[in-house]
Amino acid sequence: MPRRRFLNQLGAVAFVQLGAAQDSLAGRGDRGTLRDPSAAGRPREPTAAGDSDAKIQAVEQRLACTCGCTLDIFTCRTTDFTCTYSPELHREVVALHQQGKSGEEIVDAFVAKYGEKALMAPKPEGFNLAGYLLPGAAILGAGAALFAVISRRRVAVAAAGTTSTLPAADPAATPDELERLRRALAEVED
Repeated sequence: MPRRRFLNQLGAVAFVQLGAAQDSLAGRGDRGTLRDPSAAGRPREPTAAGDSDAKIQAVEQRLACTCGCTLDIFTCRTTDFTCTYSPELHREVVALHQQGKSGEEIVDAFVAKYGEKALMAPKPEGFNLAGYLLPGAAILGAGAALFAVISRRRVAVAAAGTTSTLPAADPAATPDELERLRRALAEVED
């Protein structure tokens, strides 16, 4: 057997064995099997049918997660898989829903248990109204002030009789000046 052919066959055998070794190391030999589930993170309970209920999701989006992430319970439990608070809060919401409580009753139960900090947005009553009304009032006030300033400037310009501060051009140009201007323009265009 020629030496070149022998080396080619040897290389092919080594390539096949290397591919088989990589497949067994990567777990490709048993597709769909996870060898060590703890490698994927903290173990979680299987998803139940009620976990994706639209009513439960709507309630969870009104309630804040208590882990400090500033997200609602639904968003925290579906995006931050390291959070240990949101799954527990979710189980509380599901338990209250299974007891036949409405969405408003579930929210009220959370406010009774955790305080008003359990809400994503405070109730619009009492001092909380300032948080809802003050930004709008500030924007309207700033708009009114800007309108007043622009109106005064417009009146001042109209009273001055001119809208421009540039001196007026002399309309009477001599024929020599016009000819010189035409030559200068012709030079620029070329």
